[in-house]
Amino acid sequence: QVQLVESGGGLVQAGGSLRLSCVASGSIFGINAMGWYRQAPGKQRELVGAITSGGTTNYADSVKGRFTISRDNAKNTVYLQMNSLKPEDTAVYYCNARYRLSSLSDLYNRWGQGTQVTVSS
Repeated sequence: QVQLVESGGGLVQAGGSLRLSCVASGSIFGINAMGWYRQAPGKQRELVGAITSGGTTNYADSVKGRFTISRDNAKNTVYLQMNSLKPEDTAVYYCNARYRLSSLSDLYNRWGQGTQVTVSS
């Protein structure tokens, strides 16, 4: 059973920083892409940033220049460094991974349980 476990959320004042981590565990052959999504109350889940196994990244326009996604392939871990946080960044942040169980398997998709990020004004 593949699991994603997030950590690092919390309460921070506007202008502050937080770093989220997500570790994937289980019988994983390889992880293609990992990413962070967020969902604020009453809104749809949206992509924050994603990174491929080769290190190619993409970000939502709203976080470009403030957030940085990175990963440690050896540890099956993805990070999200969030700087210059704004109240509108308040949301539950979810980790996502697309992975294979073997070289011939389908690509699977897994979500973490989510971690709350609250930015006070």
